[in-house]
Amino acid sequence: MPASESRLAEIFLQPGDVHFGDTNTRIWTVLGSCVSLTFWNARRRMGGMCHYMLPSRAEERSTVGRGTAERDGRYGDEAVRLLLGKMTAAGIDPRDCEIKLFGGGNMFPAQAARSEIHVGARNVARAHELLQAHGLECVAQHTGGVGHRKIAFDVWSGQVWVRHVESESGGCAQQEMEQRMCDRFA
Repeated sequence: MPASESRLAEIFLQPGDVHFGDTNTRIWTVLGSCVSLTFWNARRRMGGMCHYMLPSRAEERSTVGRGTAERDGRYGDEAVRLLLGKMTAAGIDPRDCEIKLFGGGNMFPAQAARSEIHVGARNVARAHELLQAHGLECVAQHTGGVGHRKIAFDVWSGQVWVRHVESESGGCAQQEMEQRMCDRFA
């Protein structure tokens, strides 16, 4: 439990959001094809989460070499850089963190059957590439499948709670469910 229930900060991540907090923080989100990575430092009881929509932005619009202000958390590579920057600013070495990966569901299975690889699978693959590029290792993951997930990350304990709801329709049902979740918990 956090130090004080009355001081508990409940943070809801929208797509593109990144948050890093202390022991009095619970971070949660709803994922379809999007991906979230959680980083938790057990010694300092601090951690963060990102929620990205796409693996990376088009190369011609890349922000490589530009300032942090231009990074956009909607893209996996930039979301991870933003989260790593917040951790470093707090004096946390990302290599000292427990890292978990969630999301990447197939929200449109009928369409994905006609094409190569769906965006959720590309998002998960990109997360693994980014972790490897930064010399980081994922200790657990709940990815893929059909449907959406609700993720709750209790920073005081490092536990991540997952509720996976499989659906054949995806799409509109996912958007309606996300809106209900936002309205209920915002």
